[in-house]
Amino acid sequence: MLNERSKQVRRDVIKLSKPNGGYHYGGSFSCVETLIHLFDSILEPEDRFILSKGHGCWAYYVLLREQGYSPTLEGHPHYEPENGVYCTTGSMGHGLPVGIGMALARRIKGDPGRVYVLMGDGECQEGTTWESLLIAGHLKLNNLVVIVDYNNIQGSGYVSDILPVIDTLASAASAAGWEVVDIDGHSDDLLTIEVDPHVPVMIIAHTVKGKGVSFMENQPKWHSNWLDGDLEKQAMEELS
Repeated sequence: MLNERSKQVRRDVIKLSKPNGGYHYGGSFSCVETLIHLFDSILEPEDRFILSKGHGCWAYYVLLREQGYSPTLEGHPHYEPENGVYCTTGSMGHGLPVGIGMALARRIKGDPGRVYVLMGDGECQEGTTWESLLIAGHLKLNNLVVIVDYNNIQGSGYVSDILPVIDTLASAASAAGWEVVDIDGHSDDLLTIEVDPHVPVMIIAHTVKGKGVSFMENQPKWHSNWLDGDLEKQAMEELS
């Protein structure tokens, strides 16, 4: 069951995206709780956040606007630090390498704060993800936290049918020196986990694509499908 805050953000996603050409509801809804916890409770002013799964941007935009920012409302975020967007994303596999650069720069300069990167599970198939995993482990970037939105659906179908990746990725991360933690991505687990402060952290958030709207849940077509008419009405009713 979703709490009122989670429902409210999902309703706001629909209201904000519809007049601005947004349609990636499945991936936006699967990461709502992760983004709420980050923006409401975890992120400090000195921290940086990168939405590497750029197609999930509509919940991101909602929360940025709540904080007084005015990000450009496009289908994927682009670099606007004055509006809380610190990396252009959308092409899969770009956010983590940038996050590593940010984390390493902070270490070299002695700056405080952590870098948080939210990735999609399909994105974890990219070669840049694996290279970055090895680099961060080797450098022991303890100011880097990666959250993988594991909803098992990518643009063309189920991740487990196309190229299973998460179990192997988690094993490789652990072998490379990361701490790997599994959580329920729709619960409060993210707020309660304790992590090793000496190494990079990978959090596997088990989620449901399209969470909160019955006809979207676990349906690949809602990775990128337009919401209109009776379906929009039904979605808003289910989220009320």
